[in-house]
Order: sequence, then C-alpha cells, then structure tokens
Amino acid sequence: MKKLWTDLHSNIHHNQMDELDKWTEHAKEVLDFWPIAYYPFQMIKTESGAGLEDLCPEEEIKKDWEIVRGKVKEENANGYPMFMGYEWQGCGFDGDHNVFFLDNEQDMKHPMRYQELRDDYKDTEAIGIPHHVAYQLGSRGKNWATHDENFSPFAEIYSSHGCSENDTGGMDMERHLHMGPRTGETCYERGLEAGLHVGCIASGDNHNVPAACDHGTMCVLAEDASKAAIWAGMKARHVYGVSRSRMEIDFTADDKMMGDVIAPGKHNMKISICAADAIDRVELLKNNVLEEMIVHSWENKKIADDEVIRVKFTVEFGWGPNPRFYKDMLVKEWDGSLNVEGKLLSIDKEWNSYGQKLYDVTDDSCKFHMTTYMSTTTGHWMGPSTVVKEGFVFEVEGTPDSDVCLKVDNYEYHFTIRELMKTSRIKAQYQESIDLANRVYGKVDHYRDDFYWHNAYKTRIRQAVPQDAYVLNYEKEIDMEAGANYRLRVWLKNGDVAWVSPIFVEK
Repeated sequence: MKKLWTDLHSNIHHNQMDELDKWTEHAKEVLDFWPIAYYPFQMIKTESGAGLEDLCPEEEIKKDWEIVRGKVKEENANGYPMFMGYEWQGCGFDGDHNVFFLDNEQDMKHPMRYQELRDDYKDTEAIGIPHHVAYQLGSRGKNWATHDENFSPFAEIYSSHGCSENDTGGMDMERHLHMGPRTGETCYERGLEAGLHVGCIASGDNHNVPAACDHGTMCVLAEDASKAAIWAGMKARHVYGVSRSRMEIDFTADDKMMGDVIAPGKHNMKISICAADAIDRVELLKNNVLEEMIVHSWENKKIADDEVIRVKFTVEFGWGPNPRFYKDMLVKEWDGSLNVEGKLLSIDKEWNSYGQKLYDVTDDSCKFHMTTYMSTTTGHWMGPSTVVKEGFVFEVEGTPDSDVCLKVDNYEYHFTIRELMKTSRIKAQYQESIDLANRVYGKVDHYRDDFYWHNAYKTRIRQAVPQDAYVLNYEKEIDMEAGANYRLRVWLKNGDVAWVSPIFVEK
C-alpha cells in the first residue's frame, strides 16, 4: 500500500478565490493529493450590530463552486489528484462536516440536518467527515446518535482547534475560545463506545494556507495514487493522522489493517513505524482503554567510530523581531543549503505557509529558499496563529565523524554527525539584531541582552537521532475480543503524536 498525505481540511473563502492558484501550487508542493474544502460562510451583522456566521449569498457560492470545479478538473487532467468539497454546518445540532465527492459533477447542498445531507447524496459517491467533534452537543459538536458510518467512515480528531479524541488528554481545544471548551460528551471515544465503525485522522482546519504542518495532516493507505484508489482507501477507513511531523505507520492483524473488521480470536498483530524523530512509546488501546504500552528504548546502543549510520535531524528557521517593536519586519526570507560528507537520503518538508522552495536536490546536497512570517492577526475570526518557523527533517548517512555543512544566509555551520547526535543547538543572527536596534532605537543599554536576543532571527538544529530511534517494529499474538476495537496512539520524544484508526472485531 502507498502512504499518501493530505490536508483534508483546507477552507478557502469567497474573498480568497483569487488565491486559488496560489493555494493549489502550495498544496502540490507538500501534499500527494488535495481535497479542497470550499468555505461558503461569512460574518454578517444584525441591525443592532450582533455578529453572526451565515451562508454567503447564493449567487456568490454558485460562482465560486464553478471556479473550484474548473480548477479541480484542470489539475486532474494534469495528473494531480484533487477532489471537490465544501464545509457543511447546518443548524449546529449534528456538528460540522466537510463533504467531498469522487467525481467533479456534484452541486453543493445546505440542509439543516446531517441525515438530510446524507440523503441528499444517497446516490452519489460522497463522504461527510466530521471535525472538532468534542464541542458542545447542539452547538456544533458531533451528534453521534445521528451518525452514519457509511457516509462518514472516519472523523477528524486533531486540527488547529486541538484534540477531540477525549476530554482527558493533554492536548486541549483552546485556540478557538469562542466555541467554548471541549466536552467528553461528544468526543471521538463516545462514537467508538456507541459501536460505530469510525476511523480517525488529523487535518488543519486551515483558512489561510493549505497543509500547515503544525496543525496536523492525514495519511491514507491506497493501492496507487489514482483518485479511485485514494477514495477506496478513505471509504475503507485505511487512514490515520499526525499532529505535526509525518510518520509512516502500518498496523495489521493477520491480513487485516487499520479500519478493517476482523473475526474474533487469536491474530498476529504487527506494528511498523518510521518517524521523523525518536519514538518514545506506542499505546495500544482496546475500547479506548490502554491495553499495552510499548516503550521504545534505543539510547544505550553503542556506535563504532567507523560504523556507517543513518540519522534524522530537524532544522527550523524563524522567530525574530517582535511586531510590537518592529512593525515593518513581519516577513523574513532565508537562503541556504545542506551538504553532507556521505549521503542525503530523504527530506521532509515541515512547512506552515507560502514562500518555501526546495531545489537542486542531489545525493549529498540540497538548496532551499524559506520565508517566515510574524502574523499580527492572532485571535481574529478565522485568523492564523502567529507563524514563526518553517523547517525540514533531513535524513543523512555517514560515519560519526562525517561532516554536515549547513549554510544559512551569510553563515556557514559545520557539524559532525556525532556532534549533531549530542544535543540540539540554536544559531542566531545576533549581530543583525544589534544593527537593527541601533538603526531604529539607537544603542540599547541594559544589563541583559534581552532586546537583542529576543528580536534575533534564529535557526534551530534539533538533536539528531539514529535509525534505531525513529524506526520501530513490533509483533505479537493477540486474542481479539468480539465487539472490541483496537487502535494505536504513537508518541515521539519531541511531543508529536499519531492517531491510528482502529481494527474492529465482529460482534
């Protein structure tokens, strides 16, 4: 099975339609396929000035929908898999859902209730995927009592809103405070407890750029990269989600995989993971309860001086001048390269916005152009979080003393692989911050260097980890109980998480 990545929740608005080409080109840089989710809503005011979210005028929606249709058809013809989709909210009693279609010929419908929506597309290859499910029932939280697992084979349980898996985990839902805190009454676990066969993913709920790495993405396991195969994978619940960095995950029981239904009894369970950073632990959950914790230990393995090893490390760019002090310094462009005395095996893009470019990639080097932003719109309706970093995960091969050269703007940094494995480090453009302060404020005298350090652009090189750290293979026989469901939660040392759709057992 191919592992294909996407952001299933990129909401482009009416006033952003002139950016559709820009959105699409960015999606093509970071996603294997893209189901666009047009957002047909706007803010309106009552005569007294109260702000309400409601549908855009019908003529605007229809015009935009045809633009989306044309773009999707164009990209499909050029070989890039795109799906038409839109966000449906109804009266709020059943929760918000994104509706997607296999073909490109459907109309957009806006009934008040979820079951009406399902019935409107009963003769159509359509799916309706619930998101931010753990908000209040009746106020756009998920109503599992009306759920149809055939129309909605999985749910989005992590996004920019936070985590809807349950109401007990550490990843709360605090970004969109106007929607209230999360509640356990509507969370993903309640759907599983109701006996529903529903998988789980993560995706961004992004309204300004598709596929922001920090807001989560999803993976579908498909036989190939065609729209038909991708659609079959999604319908079969062969999906999982990650909170940030990508992980390649296989979770099987005999010949069944995540999302499948299996007969009760003894089965050979296999877990295979290749992550972007060190794996800390894997939690096997049975009916939402921790059944087994697989602790991943690798730190004590010795590496010989002449041993050829593989390591991964993340490099991030950003931070920089505070907009309170430097209102005209909201955008920074970076140019750099990586050269390895050995092999450059792979590069993962951890991008959050536009303006990123990776080019001239060879067996031992690459070049990049990055753009970082300091946003001042945090907290606005559908506004972005402050974006302060962009990055890459590099996988390299060499001996412990092989040289790795990172060039960033006018700076050149050299490390051995051994040094990269020792610790993380920060390289700041410190003198540039001093020069900027002198130009704007004159000399800033203080007994601490806060004003210079806080406003300096920084490059963070995270600690490198060997292949034994980011690869895990586990196998055991497991007696799977009738009517139960078994799923995985994967934790990395850096705090990243993956949620894997359950394997369901027949009753």
